[in-house]
Amino acid sequence: MPILSPGLRPAEPRSDATSAPRANRPVKPVPYASEAPRRDRWASWLTPADRRVLQLYLLTRLSLWTMAHGARWLFPRGSDVREAAPLLAPFQQWDANHYLHIARDGYFPAGAGPWLGDWDNREAFFPGYPLLLRAVHVVVPDWTAAGLLISLAAGAVAVLALSRVARSYVPEDAAGHRTVLFFLLSPCTVFLAAGYTEALFLAFALPAWLAARRHQWAWACALTALATTVRVSGLFLAAAVAVLFVVTALQAGTGKAWRGVAWPALPGLPPLAYSWYLHAHTGDWMAWKHAQERGWYREFHTPWEAWANTWNAAFDGVHTTGYAAMFQAELAAMLVGVALVALLAWYGRWPEAVYVALSLWALGTSYWYTSIPRATLLWWPLWIGLAALSLRRPWLRTAYLCVSAPLAALVALAFFTGRWAG
Repeated sequence: MPILSPGLRPAEPRSDATSAPRANRPVKPVPYASEAPRRDRWASWLTPADRRVLQLYLLTRLSLWTMAHGARWLFPRGSDVREAAPLLAPFQQWDANHYLHIARDGYFPAGAGPWLGDWDNREAFFPGYPLLLRAVHVVVPDWTAAGLLISLAAGAVAVLALSRVARSYVPEDAAGHRTVLFFLLSPCTVFLAAGYTEALFLAFALPAWLAARRHQWAWACALTALATTVRVSGLFLAAAVAVLFVVTALQAGTGKAWRGVAWPALPGLPPLAYSWYLHAHTGDWMAWKHAQERGWYREFHTPWEAWANTWNAAFDGVHTTGYAAMFQAELAAMLVGVALVALLAWYGRWPEAVYVALSLWALGTSYWYTSIPRATLLWWPLWIGLAALSLRRPWLRTAYLCVSAPLAALVALAFFTGRWAG
């Protein structure tokens, strides 16, 4: 049925003989009434651009799963190198084990806690992902498979939202697909497929930002609140949403624009509830922060001290080649982040600049840099900006893929073989 312009009505059906079908003209069958709306609903949910994005997403997941399967045989671990590791073992590495332990045993099992010498500092991780992992485990008995299923579904939501966010910035047909391509072939893309929080966080954060750009503040802040249950980065997103709200209200210049001023406070409630829970068990309101300091050297240092310590670890020859390479990647990611914040500020994108700057401040004021390359996955202005630039300079797309794709393969292989952190 064609869409009618406002103010126009369909013409009345003609009753003369010229409107009647001829006797020898075949009549096109009419679909069942229950089938037509179903097709319309699917068409409204998934546009052709969305379907292309999902195809790209599934193809890149297939490549990562193929690499993980090959890593089991090419780099066997354990005493018997003649046998490959279990099928899903390459994905169960590092932080994925922390989330599994929290989902299975809770934060403080059998009276254990930070008062023990061999404590694993699991309270450093926010509860959103472990709670969802425990819920999915009810249906999927294997813990690793449950985590992979969460990341697979959340990643699909994230790339769809990223494509739409990109098209809201860059009004070109190829902008969404190009942004997702750069994002999915970024160096740390493996963490979107593993049982980590990046995919789930983006599944909340990107729709939240899309809603904020549409001035749907209730939806934006509710989704941001869900993001804060997953990562502390949700608070950085909440700050960006608040800045966007203020900028929008000031530009509107009316009292009506300030009616939703209370919504930006909503994302602060989940971290406050988590701090209350930790205080009830440990007596420490900031137990999650102190756990990060004990386990990952995240005690406060000035930015120049953190840079100097990371530089020394990267180039002084004290650490093995693997660790030195990781610190070199941390330095490179920090430079990219600083350049991104400068460009966002130059172009007046203050909410986005606040979001990335807070992330850099949190990661760049520890003893040394940790996890900044992974954090680039959460900087959607970076991937949108690169995509927009490549649409104007086509050679950039080829250059990016030639550099990023091998790096992504190396990082994935390091993760799958247990060599990620050196």
